Amino acid sequence: MSYLTRQTKTPQSAPLPDQTANSAGGYSWAVDDWARLRRFLILGSEGGSYYAGEWKLTRENAQAVERCLAEDGARTVGEIAAVSDSGRAPKNDPAVFALAMAAGAGDEATRKAALDALPRVCRTATHLFQFATFVEGFRGWGRSLRRAIGAWYAGRSPESLAYQAVKYRQRDGMTHRDLLRLAHPAGRVSAGNPTLELGDEHRRLFEWIARGGSTDGLPRLVEGFALAQTATSPGRAAELVREYRLPREALQSEHLTSPIVWEALLDDMPMTALVRNLATMTRVGALAPGSAGTAKVVTQLGDRKRIHKARVHPIALLAALRTYAAGRGVRGRHSWTPVTAIVDALDAAFYTAFENVEPTGKRLLLALDVSGSMTGGWVAGVPGLTPRDASAALALVTAATETRYEVVGFFAGRHGWKSGRPSHWRGLVDGLTPLAISPRQRLDDAVRKVSDLPFGGTNCALPMLYALDKEREIDTFVIYTDSETWAGDVHPAQALADYRRASGIDARLVVIGMVSNAFSIADPNDPGMLDVVGFDTATPQLVSDFARGVL
Repeated sequence: MSYLTRQTKTPQSAPLPDQTANSAGGYSWAVDDWARLRRFLILGSEGGSYYAGEWKLTRENAQAVERCLAEDGARTVGEIAAVSDSGRAPKNDPAVFALAMAAGAGDEATRKAALDALPRVCRTATHLFQFATFVEGFRGWGRSLRRAIGAWYAGRSPESLAYQAVKYRQRDGMTHRDLLRLAHPAGRVSAGNPTLELGDEHRRLFEWIARGGSTDGLPRLVEGFALAQTATSPGRAAELVREYRLPREALQSEHLTSPIVWEALLDDMPMTALVRNLATMTRVGALAPGSAGTAKVVTQLGDRKRIHKARVHPIALLAALRTYAAGRGVRGRHSWTPVTAIVDALDAAFYTAFENVEPTGKRLLLALDVSGSMTGGWVAGVPGLTPRDASAALALVTAATETRYEVVGFFAGRHGWKSGRPSHWRGLVDGLTPLAISPRQRLDDAVRKVSDLPFGGTNCALPMLYALDKEREIDTFVIYTDSETWAGDVHPAQALADYRRASGIDARLVVIGMVSNAFSIADPNDPGMLDVVGFDTATPQLVSDFARGVL
């Protein structure tokens, strides 16, 4: 390969055309409000970032949502509903918050669209309680809001509504009783079209939720709940769980320390609850090496259809894997001895949670920004899951489908390959390090290797400079970063242009944003660059499509 001399060189402390100052003192391109909206809906702002606290990041994202609503309210509501309904986000909280903003917008058509989308976004009572709490900050309880809340209740079958009433009884001080008193659905309920006729069973169920009393004539789940609340032993509670298919939330807290109760719950436990309660079931003895319960859990975690139907997000599985394998919680004092078969099943389920990704057949460089700024904040509000750790996990999803790839980590530091003459920063020099991680390793082990790397400044040009210096033939660079680049003497876009010129390869660049900030190193005017959101379940396939030239 004959390489040419670099023709353009602008330090990252100076802007290229149309760039804006990022939070680190360098320059990047600002993503538009629609990209910022998607980043917020998928990554959220809980836990903040290295450069912005949670409150500041939430305020900035809320302002972007406001601008989207002002520009096109219907499109904004459509984006919110699509991300939420398809299960692309690790948490539904940002979508609920954004929908509440839309429900309080100044435009009547936008408010109506938001309230019509309420059942799609708020699929459980927990979501509905969140929405009711949020929406009070944006509007009052007018007739249209009352109708929408009433229609949420009336639109469910009595059996489904009973399940919501038993499983999700309250959140942050909000209860079904509160909402029913505010909405007071009776007779005919309408949030537009169609009008819903309330039957006697609905009315009796509403009466029981608001005032308690007899369970006669109500769905069997309500009867089982009432009996469980007066059960005098774990054995009786386990019997009721099996007879009435009760969820964990229907039981008395003192019965949830018994393995026989958890064994009964495991017979019919939803996938999300299963993932969340693995540690508890192990700690109380319901799961053990070689046990029937463990075999059942392993089978369920290996069920692709069940994982996708339950919308179990990869982040939830990654968080469960990290916590469960550690044998202790991030919060609290409990500890347990992890069951190896369950750890391995969680590892496999993480990859399963993404849709099948078509291999690109291309030469990929998967480059992880492991600089200091990638260690700040939490991805999707998961305690301890930094953008640096999460990027390693996400890169392995692409690596699992490819045959020609290399994984590297880069930062301004004194380790690995050096970019030209040393560029000192507090005694350190620019460096890039090949990473010996692959999907053949257990996920938590691979992530731990990335976590143990030293910190440094951010220079997102390093992957291209490395490929140019080492004469690597790369079709697509995939960079996982917060785009807070500043430490290099050439911009990433210039480094990519130099690589294209020197190698003769029309190389592409995919920038995977790991923080819900407003910056990207992808030039929006270059069709060979793409900016996508990290941990969107659609991201690995988008990377594949773009690398293959389908997009």
